[in-house]
Amino acid sequence: MSTFEIEGGHKLKGTIYPQGAKNEALQVICAVLLTSERVVIENIPNIRDVNHLISLLKLIGVKVEELHPEDGKKPETGRTFAFQADNVDLEKVGGSEFCALASRLRGSIMLAGPMLARFGRAIVPQPGGDKIGRRRIDTHLTGMEKLGARIDNFLLRSVEPNGYVNIYGGYEITSSSCLKGCYMLLDEASVTGTANIIMAAVRAQGTTTIMNAACEPYIYQLCEMLNRMGARISGVRSNRLIIEGVDTLGGTTHKLLPDMIEVGSFIGMAAMTQSDLTIGGAAIEHLGLIPQIFNRLGIETWQKGDDLYIPAKDVYEIDRFMDGSILTISDAPWPGFTPDLISIALVTAIQARGSVLIHQKMFESRLFFVDKLIDMGAQIILCDPHRATVIGLAREHPLRATHMTSPDIRAGVALLIAAMAAQGVSHIDNIEQIDRGYENIDGRLNALGAKIKRLE
Repeated sequence: MSTFEIEGGHKLKGTIYPQGAKNEALQVICAVLLTSERVVIENIPNIRDVNHLISLLKLIGVKVEELHPEDGKKPETGRTFAFQADNVDLEKVGGSEFCALASRLRGSIMLAGPMLARFGRAIVPQPGGDKIGRRRIDTHLTGMEKLGARIDNFLLRSVEPNGYVNIYGGYEITSSSCLKGCYMLLDEASVTGTANIIMAAVRAQGTTTIMNAACEPYIYQLCEMLNRMGARISGVRSNRLIIEGVDTLGGTTHKLLPDMIEVGSFIGMAAMTQSDLTIGGAAIEHLGLIPQIFNRLGIETWQKGDDLYIPAKDVYEIDRFMDGSILTISDAPWPGFTPDLISIALVTAIQARGSVLIHQKMFESRLFFVDKLIDMGAQIILCDPHRATVIGLAREHPLRATHMTSPDIRAGVALLIAAMAAQGVSHIDNIEQIDRGYENIDGRLNALGAKIKRLE
């Protein structure tokens, strides 16, 4: 286990470029299984979750090649990989090695749609990921059932050479004949559920209509990539998708968007550390409400082309609703405010002037990291598992350094932001959680003036 040692009180200055979007990467990398032809994906971030997924594809026989710029220069954007799934080893799917790797990564569930569509069978071990509350997968499974798949329980007992027994549970999804298009109304606008159903439906017979589909940028990026491969998806960028099934798909080249969660994280980080920061190539048109929500927390964001500039401010003041009542920030399906930035909005409010109610609707354990912020001197009332009230300190009282543990990706970065703004030296354990979603975060921030050491 690794630890960050953070010396607080240092301001950042310069330009930082967000990595490729993690959540988009997990979807489009799974989509390479839909074709036997070569698919090139650009701007892939070098983070644990994405690397685990690539390893999983290699395990089942997908050819993976990292492509480098011809001039040898390191690009500002992420890595480029070529994938070719022309010789998938179906015997590996559902084996102990496959289950061990897939169960470490929640994004592995999105292999189910492409595997079912192309090979008629998929194994879904109980997925891992952040422990932020109940994360059911009913939407995925119900959608595939409506397309004609059969869902059975899956159990694998594996004995290691040292005698240790691993037991993997999950689901086996099968289709004895071609999937059939249908009408479906999703019970929730699940992003990964929508992506999985889209990838299953593109090679089904007939027309599939998905109502209440998620319409995040990750979803329309996936749809546009699949359309370039020969799929017929209409209604892209809306919550009503119509998919006319095709027999085969071809290859393509696809570039990931910048990660909107990193952009939001850097906005909050700049405000908390009183930094003069530019976020380069932020793809502002795809950020939705993110700049607006941080503006309501009193943070200025200036657009310069496709860059986002956050000027240094001593104090930022939280807005109120028009009737004078306390501001509420809550998460919602797109185009609402993404739940992945609720932790960042909460920590950013600590040193603002004013109060805000943070309402995390989706996950009942995501706010449980606030006790660490309270230990640092933040004025936060945890009302219940879903709501916390932050009473801003307006920089009248600095945060105190402390020793913390990262419970999940986003809370880990929120704690990192608090430590960077605190007096003294803080430590954050279990930073492997942060590494799952943020590429070389310590190195990139140190280049801008932060003082972060990685202790192995």
